[in-house]
Parts: sequence; C-alpha cells; structure tokens
Amino acid sequence: MISISRLEIVHTAQIIVVKVGTNVLTTREGLLNRQRINRLVEEICRIRTASRPVILVSSGAVGAGVGLLGLPERPTDHPKLQAVAAIGQSELMKAYEESLMNHNVFAGQVLLTAEDLSHRKRYLNIRNTFRSLLDYKALPIVNENDTVSVDELHSTFGDNDRLAALVANQFPEPLLILLTDVDGLYTGDPELPDSHLIPVVDRWSADLMDMVAEKRSKRSKGGMSSKLRAARMVSNSGGSTIIANGDDENILTKIFSGQEVGTVFFPNKQLQARKRWLGFSAAAKGQLVVDEGAAQALLHKGKSLLPIGVTDALGKFEKGDVVVVLTTDGTEIARGLSNYNTNDVLQIRRKRSGEIHDILGYCPYEEVISRDNIQILD
Repeated sequence: MISISRLEIVHTAQIIVVKVGTNVLTTREGLLNRQRINRLVEEICRIRTASRPVILVSSGAVGAGVGLLGLPERPTDHPKLQAVAAIGQSELMKAYEESLMNHNVFAGQVLLTAEDLSHRKRYLNIRNTFRSLLDYKALPIVNENDTVSVDELHSTFGDNDRLAALVANQFPEPLLILLTDVDGLYTGDPELPDSHLIPVVDRWSADLMDMVAEKRSKRSKGGMSSKLRAARMVSNSGGSTIIANGDDENILTKIFSGQEVGTVFFPNKQLQARKRWLGFSAAAKGQLVVDEGAAQALLHKGKSLLPIGVTDALGKFEKGDVVVVLTTDGTEIARGLSNYNTNDVLQIRRKRSGEIHDILGYCPYEEVISRDNIQILD
C-alpha cells in the first residue's frame, strides 16, 4: 500500500541524507561487503538522476580496518581504535570511489569532528562545502574523523546517527534515512513474537525510548536509542526521518516509491538555520539555572531570560557563548547566547534589570539571554 504522506515527504525534501551503518556494510567476518556497497551506490545514483541532492553518511571505517587487520573485535584502546579507523577509512573510500566511477560520479570525502560543527564559522564553511560538492555533482561521503577525535575532549559524536542528524539539520526540510540491520522501531525486542513494527511516529513521546531494545554489535557503536535521538533532533528542526532495514538491497527504491517500509518520523516544526545550529550543533560552555517563573516564561510565553529569574551560573563562559538553561531539578529546557560572562551573571542573578548598572557599572543588555537568541528544546 502506498502512503501519500510518505510520498509527500520524499518528494518535498530539500535534501536527502542517507546514513548507513557498519553492520549493513560489512560481512559477518567484518570485511567490507562490496556487493552491498555497489547496490547502495546504484540506488543513490538513481535518486540523484531525479535531481535530488544526496549526502551519504557512512560508518564502516573501523569495521573495515578490523577486517583488514584480522582482529577478533573492535579495539577499546583509543589510540588503537584511531589507528584501525585510519587503515579502514582508505579501504572504505576506495570501495565507494570504484563503485561511483561506474556511474561517472566523483566521491567527495568529508571527515568531521563534533567540534567542527559546534563553531558557527566552521559550521557555515562545512555547509558551503557540501553545497559546492553538490554543485559539482559529486556525492559527499561523510564520516566522523575517528583518527583525531578524542573522547576526553568531548569532540566525538558518539555515533554516526547523531553526525547524520547534524548534517541533515544544516539544510531546511531534510529527509534523513537511517539504514540499519532491523526493519525499524518496534514496540519491544524485534526478536520477540509479541513485538510489532511501528510504521509512523507523528509526534515525539517519552514512551518511545522505553520501547528500545538495544541490539549492539562488536563491529558497530550505535543502537536504536541513538537513532531515536537522531530522529528527534531532525523532527524538532522541521525535517523527517525514516529508519529502515539496509539489508534489503532495494530499500531506497522502496522508500522513494512510497512503500510503507521502516518507521517514518514526521516533522514537528520548522526552525531558522541559526536556531538549528544553536539548538543542536553548538557546544555549550556553561549552564544557567532558572526558577519556575522564568522557566514558564521561556517555555510558554516566548520571553527573554531576565536576571531576576536566574538562580545560579555554572561553568566558565564569556559574553556570546552558548549556555544551557536548566530548571532547578536539572531539566534542560533551552540553549542560548549569554549576554554576560559567568562572573557578571553571578553578581546580577535574582536582581531586577534596573539594578544591573548599579551592580556592574554598565548595562549593555537588560536580559541575560535575549529571546531572539534562545532555542527552546522540546
């Protein structure tokens, strides 16, 4: 049965971001599955001939390295993990390049770290690079730069599902397709007979995370929970997501013909490009704790954050840095650009705006965060 809603999603998307997981790209022995890569490239090129811009986010570098080196499992030691990724990345790109040449398409490799997308200028440069690659009719192939990412510095995405969502959120009205080794989101463990596939999620619910049955592999890093978080990020930015089984070699063809495969997540709202960056890509430098009145004003009245509503300032941030806004029970409700540094906020918290000048000796802003610089988090 063809769903009009699904067809509308695939035909109105401004850009298609396809993320394919390690388990889809590799054999049980951990080697790259060249046949699967060839079929994936064939389907992507067919989508491109319909004048649809496509970006591919591909896992598999570590998996390819593990297979080439004959290792029994993915390393846990960080330097060794980075070395394996470096060895596997060239093998992965070689496979894509050879396959794409059969369709007269160039591969454009883009390696990113979380830090690249957290800085506004780099974020814009990356977006411009994607657009230029698409103008040249190349296929951008994205992966996390595992060889330089360092967990201790929080520069790792954690998994390529989040990376794919951040890439998708650089563009208005994207469609993110997450190809994994299960058919989609189930009501429970997919291997249990009483679990069934959820075909449509039209709005986010906290109950969705309770349905997740993690199915991790020695060759991969993500799970269904990471895919749900990625889908939520895209939905909250005005895009759509489809989680589907990448082991089906015709899966993209089925998706673009409107067949009811996988789980589709509909968009919740449309955000401006700057607020997509602020809410989901920018790295926060500190935290502001607000009282109940300030929280309600932010969440339900679209107000700015005034100093009288701030109860505490945590971390070390400067004017213009991104800060997280927390309720007194620790719930994150928003992110925004602070008009003051940490020390200034600690001096003016719980004070009225008219008192700022007397306390600090200057008053460039009456708000700690102006409403135009706040992104409320659903």
